[in-house]
Amino acid sequence: MNTPRRPHLKSIPSTTDQPRPAEPGPASDSRRAPRNVGRKAVPSALRSDQQQGDGRYPVAWLHITAPPDWRAVPTATSKCLCGRDRSAVGRRRVLALIADHEAHKTACPLRTPQEGATAA
Repeated sequence: MNTPRRPHLKSIPSTTDQPRPAEPGPASDSRRAPRNVGRKAVPSALRSDQQQGDGRYPVAWLHITAPPDWRAVPTATSKCLCGRDRSAVGRRRVLALIADHEAHKTACPLRTPQEGATAA
């Protein structure tokens, strides 16, 4: 029987017992700074705020969680920068907290001008 002979696809380099010295890399152009390979540019976190608003900012937050299932229990929290922090669980209590949050808009010391501040 004759077995088919395969041609050599690749030549195997000869190995030596002695280590070879490292070869220097390509000469760099001294006018350029070395490039950081693999790094991407990241915007600095210290940039000035580029948003030009009208001076308004949020003071109070109302967060309501009402799952789509009518059997689930809704929850709500009402927070304000003046220190007000209230929460409610259940339909009736959430509805009452929503009404209380709306009423707090007129009574909040951060939203209504103080009597002494306008007199000065």
